[in-house]
Amino acid sequence: MQALWISLVVIFVAELGDKSQLMALTFATRFKTGPVLAGITVATALVHLVSVGLGRLVGDALPTTAISIVAGLAFLAFAAWTLRGDELTEEEKGKAARTTRNAFIAVAVAFFLSELGDKTMLATITLATQHGWFGTWVGSTVGMVAADALAIVVGRFLGSRLPEKWIKYGAAAAFAVFGVLLLVEPLFA
Repeated sequence: MQALWISLVVIFVAELGDKSQLMALTFATRFKTGPVLAGITVATALVHLVSVGLGRLVGDALPTTAISIVAGLAFLAFAAWTLRGDELTEEEKGKAARTTRNAFIAVAVAFFLSELGDKTMLATITLATQHGWFGTWVGSTVGMVAADALAIVVGRFLGSRLPEKWIKYGAAAAFAVFGVLLLVEPLFA
């Protein structure tokens, strides 16, 4: 359960202000919310299953102190990445706007491809090096879907008044806190 909750919170925060939220909002303006969320869920579950598999391989190969230091540095890098921000490219905007096929398939494929190598995938790999794979997989999947669902709901209600700057700063601060905690953890072990 600890892996589930830690992963859920970390990935939820990581997803705030991410381009995936922009994609979710874009797709939700074109399609019904149900198929959009279903596509996001399936794509996220698959990407994060691959992520926890990679994380377990790395976790089994490295000593715990090294994993904690690398994970702490990774989370500090995620904080900087979050501050830099993500935006949809013109190509990604165009794909979302042109898609007229089945909404579920369109969203699932777009999200799967866009999440490969994304910070949430890397964060999930990092979490899986230290926590159980199943809890990490479920928690990271639920955290990402919840953040994207929040973007859809808030985006529809607030439109252009969504304070992206504050979301970005909050997510970056949370990553920095997790990074520092991971870096000092070996000192108290």
